[in-house]
Amino acid sequence: MGTRTTGLLLAILAALALSACASGPGFDTEGVNRDLQPRQAASERIQDELVIWGGTIISVRPQEESTQLEVLAYPLDRGEQPRTDRSSQGRFLIIADGYLEPADYSEGRQVTIRGRLQESRTATIGEAEYRYAVVGADDVHLWPRQATTQRQEPRVNFGIGIGIMR
Repeated sequence: MGTRTTGLLLAILAALALSACASGPGFDTEGVNRDLQPRQAASERIQDELVIWGGTIISVRPQEESTQLEVLAYPLDRGEQPRTDRSSQGRFLIIADGYLEPADYSEGRQVTIRGRLQESRTATIGEAEYRYAVVGADDVHLWPRQATTQRQEPRVNFGIGIGIMR
């Protein structure tokens, strides 16, 4: 095999490896306010901003023409998956047109959405009053169960020597 063929083969393999790592929802990010967090949006009653937020589903409420998801927000990684190992950013409500199956969008699942802020709503959590930012969802990405339970940081080891493992 020539040097040119080997280089081409390596370039193709590298491109395939990189595309396998890109497993996020692939939302259009034009015009998205990346700095705005749910707690801030709710307290300042911000509306009409385009956001991409994600987190862990707390509850699902199908309604007549839409479905409401209550979500505990977390920062997103580069693939737009919620980083549940970080501090939460408050709660928010998603209003998605149509019916989302509660068995699929169940408590504990991770979700990432792209949408526009509507209004803020006040509700109670236990006996405390809480103000929610409300997002009208344009796109909803439900993360696979294995992605939420088996996620690990990349591991790379360099070294010389002998390793013995049991």
